[in-house]
Amino acid sequence: MWGPSSICDYWPVIAKLLNKNLLEFPSSVIQKGGFLSVSTGDTVTLECSYMGADLTWIFWYKQTLGQRPEPISSFYAYGSILTFFDQFNNPRFSLDTKNQNHYLKISDLQLSDSATYYCAARHKNVLKFTEGVTVSVKGPGVTMKTSVDQSSSENIHTGDSVTLNCTVHTGSCDGEHRVYWFKDSEDSHPGLIYTHGGRNDQCERNKNTQTHSCVYELSMKNINESHAGIYYCAVVSCGHILFGNGTKLDLTGEKNFM
Repeated sequence: MWGPSSICDYWPVIAKLLNKNLLEFPSSVIQKGGFLSVSTGDTVTLECSYMGADLTWIFWYKQTLGQRPEPISSFYAYGSILTFFDQFNNPRFSLDTKNQNHYLKISDLQLSDSATYYCAARHKNVLKFTEGVTVSVKGPGVTMKTSVDQSSSENIHTGDSVTLNCTVHTGSCDGEHRVYWFKDSEDSHPGLIYTHGGRNDQCERNKNTQTHSCVYELSMKNINESHAGIYYCAVVSCGHILFGNGTKLDLTGEKNFM
């Protein structure tokens, strides 16, 4: 049996082992990320799976642009206790929890379902998030009264500068709107890279159609391979979210000055 002096002698080692045990996350949660463009009324299944026997709780979260994350569901792995929270407790939302899967199914999609969805796991009171999947729900233009136009692609040489344009046309809703830029590439999941708040000086009003047209720009300098990908423009207007079709940025190598 250790005496007081021996405990003091070994305490640095004991503390190190305790801290290591608390900080380690031996199990993992894996989510299939990316960008999904769907239509109102469709059904989408968001995939997530977990490995390891140490995970106790699995969660789904929804984050609408500019808002805090909202909990959708919680699942207790050992007791198979499943809970849907608040507005998500309805038949449109369901979970497949077989074989360590944690698939979230959303049916009869609505415009308000446009958001980024995160799968998360809790281990020893540590909550670990995945990178998320962004869902863009498109509906009839008459419903939105807003449209987003982007060029389909840009061919750029390494070292060049580029400016991507996003034109937002708004209808009868004359309030301020916010514009976001997302980048999606093979090397990473979609991520928010820039935000425009309110209107800018590049807005014009068409008296014949009673619409506003605003141009938003995303400028990048000294382009390299890390810039390659698809850049999506998204607008929050009139209480809805609408994504553009994306501009693909292709690199064609360095310029030949000969």
